Amino acid sequence: MGMTDDETQFHVLAVDDSLIDRKLIERLLKTSSFQVTAVDSGSKALEFLGLKDEEDEDHQDVGLGVNLIITDYCMPGITGYDLLKRIKQSSSFKDVPVFIMSSENIPSRINRCLEDGAEEFFLKPVQLSDVNKLRPHLMKGRSKDTDRTRCC
Repeated sequence: MGMTDDETQFHVLAVDDSLIDRKLIERLLKTSSFQVTAVDSGSKALEFLGLKDEEDEDHQDVGLGVNLIITDYCMPGITGYDLLKRIKQSSSFKDVPVFIMSSENIPSRINRCLEDGAEEFFLKPVQLSDVNKLRPHLMKGRSKDTDRTRCC
């Protein structure tokens, strides 16, 4: 029987302009019993999260309880890096873990993403072992509310 409990369904937003890569990551995430929303551009991701309009910061939770975001680095228009910056600047989503994936192993790029708030940087093709690394970050996010009082 298994996964009937809603608590176990974490919602991941996957962003990749390549259909093949998107299908692959979607399948891997579903194998790990994540609920997945896949979009094909950075601007669609921002739209989904309700961050499309800079001014409109006090929107209701449009992001439908996204627990985690995984995005390709190289995309036309808004890159994964731009997306990361926008998410980290947003009051609603700055605590959501962001993972970046890329087919190119460029240390300076990887470091820049990590310095600007990405949790991890995966090299493509993403493997199941990478997807398994998402889990601890999700659990961490769950307990965050309790220690928010202690913090700043």
